[in-house]
Amino acid sequence: MSDPTEANEPVESTGGSAVERHVRVVLVDDHRMFRTGVQAEIGRTEETGVEVVGEADDVDQAVTVITATRPEVVLLDVHLPGGGGVEVLRRCAPLMADAEQPVRFLALSVSDAAEDVIGVIRGGARGYVTKTITGTDLVDSVFRVQEGDAVFSPRLAGFVLDAFASTDAPPVDEDLDRLTQREREVLRLIARGYAYKEIAKQLFISVKTVESHVSAVLRKLQLSNRHELTRWATARRLV
Repeated sequence: MSDPTEANEPVESTGGSAVERHVRVVLVDDHRMFRTGVQAEIGRTEETGVEVVGEADDVDQAVTVITATRPEVVLLDVHLPGGGGVEVLRRCAPLMADAEQPVRFLALSVSDAAEDVIGVIRGGARGYVTKTITGTDLVDSVFRVQEGDAVFSPRLAGFVLDAFASTDAPPVDEDLDRLTQREREVLRLIARGYAYKEIAKQLFISVKTVESHVSAVLRKLQLSNRHELTRWATARRLV
């Protein structure tokens, strides 16, 4: 005769995960098609346990949606209009610090640059995975972050260890930290020789906005022109 308590045991789905597990997620990415793809891949709640409760495509919208929905996990792109993922983390710091209902962040980005990884981890993200990740692995990463684990794509973990565990890690660059994420993006492209129109096209912003970012970078770094800017970026190996 079977034990009647067996009826209360977790039921396994075809994917091997208990169907009871559930996580509320907000997607933050400035490319609508990518958000749609992620939603289709992991947002089948009955199968994956992931419920997408909100989406945002820039910093201001992200902070508004995250504050309103209070998800367990936010999938956060690094490069966003309005200051980037680091700015979202800065403005959501009180939500991350909530002892009873913390909002945890997992960076999901096409970038595998060390400064991007270190920047968002320093800002409070619990992990960083690249957009080459499979849907199954992304679902697993989301649940691990929900549980408080730190999750990284294998190659990226080394960046974090080097930056935070090594006694030889370079100090924080205060000059670079004055710049927003978008200003850093514009800085790198300027240093690589891109014209304003090319930068505008690549970052999906106007030429006037590019000019505004360049002016802000020059002012913050106390530089006079793009040639000095290029030398400054090259010296810091940002190019």
